[in-house]
Amino acid sequence: MIDWKELSKKLRQAVPALTVFEEEPLSRHTSFRIGGPAALFVKPADEDQLAQVLRFAASHDITPRMLGAGTNVLAPDEGLRALVVCTKDALLGLSDLGDGVIEAYAGETLSKTAVFAKNLGLMGLEFAHGIPGTVGGGIYMNAGAYGGEMKQVSVQTTVLTMDGEEKTVSGEAQGFAYRTSAFEKMDAIIVKTRLQLAPGDKTEISAKMQELIEKRRASQPLEFPSAGSTFKRPEGAFAGALIQEAGLKGTRVGGAQVSEKHAGFVVNTADATADDVKKLIALVQKRVFEMSGFTLQPEVRIW
Repeated sequence: MIDWKELSKKLRQAVPALTVFEEEPLSRHTSFRIGGPAALFVKPADEDQLAQVLRFAASHDITPRMLGAGTNVLAPDEGLRALVVCTKDALLGLSDLGDGVIEAYAGETLSKTAVFAKNLGLMGLEFAHGIPGTVGGGIYMNAGAYGGEMKQVSVQTTVLTMDGEEKTVSGEAQGFAYRTSAFEKMDAIIVKTRLQLAPGDKTEISAKMQELIEKRRASQPLEFPSAGSTFKRPEGAFAGALIQEAGLKGTRVGGAQVSEKHAGFVVNTADATADDVKKLIALVQKRVFEMSGFTLQPEVRIW
């Protein structure tokens, strides 16, 4: 049984400059606005602090949970007796390396990174401008939208192993596939990535980004907390269309609802719990399978 108070004290002593929160509500750090308290919640300021945290955790036989912007996570109502390491607004940095390559740290948002590229006259990240997550999360799950995905631009990613050692993963070794990557199976934390982009016209890049933002606003329920698309796209079909055809638009369980604007989204309309969301996901999966034979797999990561 871990004494989290004592562990917090030891962690503060081991990494004095580290920001450490005890019993921090995960609802404050997830776009669903759902989740109970994490026993310890830390935000390392840089790669060195992250390495120190990982070495500390390893020395105490603790495997930390990693969180970026929390835009694709459903955290448990009861919280987590765990050390949660959050990189959003922590591991920051954007650099122009020349020849169309930019380097982005894991805590930077995808939107800010896309704007950085646009300001350099580089195209290829327009699709990412409206994705609410971080670069680290985007690489981890090969985030994508409107025909673009991180797989198309990421050429090299730097990680820290769980004992704080740096490692570089390049090209196909990153293992990108639909909404996944090799990093999901690695005992390592994404620190930064290099993105290969192409020269473009700033005005045209801006126009494309604006076009995609307007599409997103028109079609997605951005007025409610959610974790984006709830289900992965099944081969040969679209999750939202299958859910709508099953007559599930607007279906509720507690405060969770299948969006009336886009059936592919489960939204938090009124103090939904994680249990509400999980029950609604199960209901949608059951009904869609009965109606169409398709098995929907969650895209949201259920902690």
